[in-house]
Amino acid sequence: MTETVENTETGAILYDKAIINQISAQRFTAQGWLHAEAVTGSLRSSGRGNTMFVGNIPRQFVLRHYVRGGLVGKFVRDNYIFCGENRTRCFREWRLLAKLAANNMNVPRPAAAQYCRRGTFYTADIITVRIPNVMPLSQYIAQNNCDEAFWQSVGAAIQKFHEAGVYHADMNAYNLQIDGDGDLWMLDFDKGSLKEPGRWQQETLSRLHRSLEKILGLEPMLHYRAANWEQLLEGYFAASRSE
Repeated sequence: MTETVENTETGAILYDKAIINQISAQRFTAQGWLHAEAVTGSLRSSGRGNTMFVGNIPRQFVLRHYVRGGLVGKFVRDNYIFCGENRTRCFREWRLLAKLAANNMNVPRPAAAQYCRRGTFYTADIITVRIPNVMPLSQYIAQNNCDEAFWQSVGAAIQKFHEAGVYHADMNAYNLQIDGDGDLWMLDFDKGSLKEPGRWQQETLSRLHRSLEKILGLEPMLHYRAANWEQLLEGYFAASRSE
């Protein structure tokens, strides 16, 4: 994977010519595509309404505009302090995804990223290749009563990411997605990074646990119980021991 950076009037675009051979700021808008649809989902899996599917089958893309969450997001929707091109959220996520995809990790392949400066601040967008036939873990376990082997495989897949030092800043039941073969993928690596083994591994597992418990509160009929979490941990630590 090779990267190309082109300057724009207000910032720059980073892209992979092997995926998108021509790029412009228009591609980071719904109007820049013949087909565009908002990502929707059950159990609040559609995020903050900042993500769209664009392009046509067989190759579709996911266009995501960076928006703030938490308390800050109530006051500042999508502006970030500019500290240099290489430190923009979109360029950092693009390059992390490129590295992980090159190592055959189950992440979306990055296509393009853009930042636009407005004085001290900037806004950002990223385009990734859409992974076919995936759905959030939250939706998958709402539709399927998964067995012990499935939950262990989820744990083992997470451990594979952790073994590679992959830190996901928001590892929840929406950003973990399951494909048609039952394999796990990780999406949305905003603020993600590569790290040495440490406490963050347990912290991300705890974040996922809280996410599953929260979703269970939204939908008591969800196919998830305490035993499933234990099965996930069994798969995680079994994979760790086999390294």
